Order: sequence, then structure tokens, then C-alpha cells
Amino acid sequence: MSHEHPNIAILSKFDPTNVAGAADILAEDAVWHFFNPLLPDVQGDYVGLKGFQDFFKNIGGRTDGTFQVNPVSATAIGDELVVVHSKNTMVLEDQPIEIDVVVVWRIVNGKITEVWDIPSVYTEQIKEAQY
Repeated sequence: MSHEHPNIAILSKFDPTNVAGAADILAEDAVWHFFNPLLPDVQGDYVGLKGFQDFFKNIGGRTDGTFQVNPVSATAIGDELVVVHSKNTMVLEDQPIEIDVVVVWRIVNGKITEVWDIPSVYTEQIKEAQY
């Protein structure tokens, strides 16, 4: 019988639609790194609870509130890292799209300390939406 890795259990408490509800699992200086050359106005680093909230507010604004995270898998790597694959959906420029995303989470002492959000941006569906 297997049990859930403690860091995956921590991540299960993170809800991108209610980032404030994750305040107890975010380190004060946690950083969200977003890499997307097709969204230069959103790309960058977001620090702390307010930064995380700002990131999801920006994405929600760009997609008229249609942005959704749909986790596919989560794999714990050692004691700090969790790699999550998700298929995010949204409507962008009146075009419904689905994007494969890899998010690498660093969790230290029960707190999310750093996140690397890496969307697949060069698939045909994304190019057609023409950010």
C-alpha cells in the first residue's frame, strides 16, 4: 500500500481560484516564476502572497476569467520538489485553447518557497491563438 507524499498533500491545498486560502502553506518570500515569451506582459517573477494573487489575477484578466488548471499528474522528487503536469484551458483572443504545462514546486519545511511555471507555447493551437 502506498501513501501520498507529504509535499503532494501540501500542494493539494493550493487552489489557484483562492490563493488567499493558501496563505498558511506559502513562505512569506515565495516566488512564482512564469516563463512565456508569448505573454511578455505577464512573464516574470511574482513574490509573496500578493505576487501569487497578482499572477492569477493577470492570467484571469487576459482570459476573461476562463483560465482553468486541470492537473494530470504530480510526482514528488526527493524531499523538496514536486513536478506537476497540467492541461490548462482558457479562451484567449476568442480562441478556446488547451495548453500542456509543467510546474515545478519547491517545498521546504511544509511551505511553498518557489514555483517554476513553464507552459508549452509553440504548439499549433497556441500559435493559432496569436497571443
